[in-house]
Amino acid sequence: MPGLLQYTLDLFESVAPVQAAQDAPQKIAVPAFSHPRGNRQVRLGHAMVEYHFQRARRRTIGFMVGPDGLLVRAPRWTPLYEVEAALQEKAVWIIRKLDETRERQARQDSTRIEWRDGAVLPFLGESAQLLLDGGHAFSAVGAQLDPPAPGRIGPQMLRVALPRSVTPEQIRDAVQAWLMSQARINFSQRLDHFAPLLQVQWRKLTLSSAGTRWGSARLDGSIRLNWRLIHFKQSVIDYVVAHELSHLRVMDHSAQFWDTVRTVVPDYAVLRRQLKDDAIPKW
Repeated sequence: MPGLLQYTLDLFESVAPVQAAQDAPQKIAVPAFSHPRGNRQVRLGHAMVEYHFQRARRRTIGFMVGPDGLLVRAPRWTPLYEVEAALQEKAVWIIRKLDETRERQARQDSTRIEWRDGAVLPFLGESAQLLLDGGHAFSAVGAQLDPPAPGRIGPQMLRVALPRSVTPEQIRDAVQAWLMSQARINFSQRLDHFAPLLQVQWRKLTLSSAGTRWGSARLDGSIRLNWRLIHFKQSVIDYVVAHELSHLRVMDHSAQFWDTVRTVVPDYAVLRRQLKDDAIPKW
């Protein structure tokens, strides 16, 4: 009996640690997405998502993923369990968009501009390097881009009419004023180019600083374009200009609308992806 008892004890002592390891709860990293005004949470697949929920005067449940995270808007009469069901139905799309937004913000953070002499920023798809030059007066607004030298390697020089003793905020404001002036000139020229081709008329251009929207159009011919488009190469700007002008003919995103865009920008799909994928500096 002692031998049997000892055998039994030895058996449990040898097996118990293995069994405990098998039964121990596995620690699984759960990606989390938050919203600065988040007021509800939901698990979507592998991720816990905090989102901002609003009741609104609308007929359907709407989802929007932006820099802040997920915004969910629902009619006042829609019960919460229907909202939860709709979230689960859209879970794959929501997580993909949240991942894309997070990656885009990381790329933008990596290109954050330090506003100082020698800083580099994109201009029309190329690089421009700031040179504080307080001893000169420029015909343009506060700055002047040196003409490209033959065989130039490296960024163009953007001379800013400020002394080296200024603050980063003063440099930023001066560069922004110059960029906005260049954006207005560029956008107006491209509107004049594409409007006759699309057989439409634009009447007013407004520059915006919207965080997530590149442009908009109204039937009265008013066009609104984000001045930060000036960071992109010209072909991307042309796509956005043609996109908004096409809305003066078709005020939706139907197949007819995209066919209209294609008549003047055949490779619009490629340029549209570049607009989403290319990171512009975070100001």
